[in-house]
Amino acid sequence: MSLSILGAGAWGTALAIRAAARHPTMLWARDAAQAAAMSAERCNRRYLPEAFFPEGLQLTADFDAALAHAESGLLVIATPMAGLRETLARLPRTARAWWLCKGFEAGTGLLGHEVAREVCPEVSVGVLSGPSFAQEVARAQPTALVAASTDEALRDAAVEAFHGEALRIYPSADPVGVEVGGAVKNVLAIATGVCDGLGLGHNARAALITRGLAEMTRLGLALGARAETFMGLSGLGDLVLTATGDLSRNRQVGLRLARGQALPDILRELGHVAEGVYSARTVVERARRTGVDMPISAAVVELLDARLTPAQAVRLLMSRAVTEEFKPPA
Repeated sequence: MSLSILGAGAWGTALAIRAAARHPTMLWARDAAQAAAMSAERCNRRYLPEAFFPEGLQLTADFDAALAHAESGLLVIATPMAGLRETLARLPRTARAWWLCKGFEAGTGLLGHEVAREVCPEVSVGVLSGPSFAQEVARAQPTALVAASTDEALRDAAVEAFHGEALRIYPSADPVGVEVGGAVKNVLAIATGVCDGLGLGHNARAALITRGLAEMTRLGLALGARAETFMGLSGLGDLVLTATGDLSRNRQVGLRLARGQALPDILRELGHVAEGVYSARTVVERARRTGVDMPISAAVVELLDARLTPAQAVRLLMSRAVTEEFKPPA
């Protein structure tokens, strides 16, 4: 099976390294100079400088060449969420494509599968998600992901392409739940970073993650997801990793906000995209339109917009009216 990875950030590069060990794989970079440098140095010096490319991994800046390489195989879109629509619009009708990005599209508030339904309804698509730091995937450390699509044949193809000794793939027919989990966990990771940065303790962290999972599940169910998805890798698993692992850029944003750093300075120092910063407002707006209460996510938006300090956000959440943990169905 031939594979083309469209996007040479950290995650796209890591998956390309793993795929190239078993299949003919091409990694596409938008910038020709970056593609040439990676080809010469046999590594992605900007994003994964210590992960060297296997001999069979091809590099290109020619988008059409990347499409042709995967004509009878799989495409993997590894752009940020902001680039998903543009990339999907360039795919041929016969393509079979997965995306790695997590979030709601800015402006429209759409999830990836909803964007695909608008842009390329005839293309077979799915989302590959789960608890996965790119550095660990590139080093072949054990990782488990969910391949979610309504197309069973495409799910089987993802297992064939990626399932191996270091990467375990679980097929799922619930792309809605998998995408909601991937989007909301980034916002909750910022909140958990703030909690830890303020030194509020393990009790507070556990409560925050648990109640964040409840927010995530409420939104997912309202959008048509399955409840059990949020107990799995793309829900609880990805939330725990992103909220507590120090390799998480979203967690780092929260830790630094708690130290009093300004958001523009934080983003400049990080250098890489922290998706929760850009998706938080869209998550909350989609929840409001859907009639779902997400107080933790809303507090994160207030923090990012500098309308609340970290300490004020904590007081706001702790002073909310008492409610039952699990409300009975209406």
